[in-house]
Amino acid sequence: MSITEKLRKEVIISVQSMPDEPLYDEVAITAMMKSVIKGGAKGLRLAGARDVANAKKLFDVPVIGLTKPDKLPDNWKEIVYITPTLKEVDELIKANADIIATDATQRPRPKESLEEIFKYIKNHNKLAMADISTLEEGIKAREIGFDIISTTLSGYTQYSPLKNDEPDFELLKNLTKELDCPIILEGRIWEPFEVDKAFELGAYSVVIGSAVTRPQLITKRFCERKK
Repeated sequence: MSITEKLRKEVIISVQSMPDEPLYDEVAITAMMKSVIKGGAKGLRLAGARDVANAKKLFDVPVIGLTKPDKLPDNWKEIVYITPTLKEVDELIKANADIIATDATQRPRPKESLEEIFKYIKNHNKLAMADISTLEEGIKAREIGFDIISTTLSGYTQYSPLKNDEPDFELLKNLTKELDCPIILEGRIWEPFEVDKAFELGAYSVVIGSAVTRPQLITKRFCERKK
């Protein structure tokens, strides 16, 4: 069974933590990976070569690898920060990621072009995932050749304003109509019924992150509830 077939109609869990957060500890984040796989996750989305390499040694599930800066700058909506250059791609290849995710938005890139990033990933026999924020970006990424398109950055660029705290089902629906490749819904998924809706709209897989693996954000939702 291919990597993508293993993820069809399955839930992928994004297990990520920033260096200034308690769960960034290697033992802690590995335990989180074990926990979500025990809970039924069929794939992992991980940030950084350390965690990708550990996951590939310990678990028999597809691993989506990416990189992020240790601290997001204030202008993060204006810049490419998910696996931005070939240097980061190379780190993930050496860590043995099955799928490499990169920012495929229209924002200015720091060094190599998106086409160069894609070719390098494919030349090393890895699957290429495009994290996009609009339909136009998804179409462009597929034209380049990306194997998988994800709604990861919808609402997180200056020109894809955040409409509410819900997943971007409209973007998902349009992508599945326009493109002939796996489309993944990621972003602002908090409830099980949203996963069901995603699959009804044609999602190939669903990535869930904060609702499962970011305790500080889960707690914040309860503590800052409307009274």
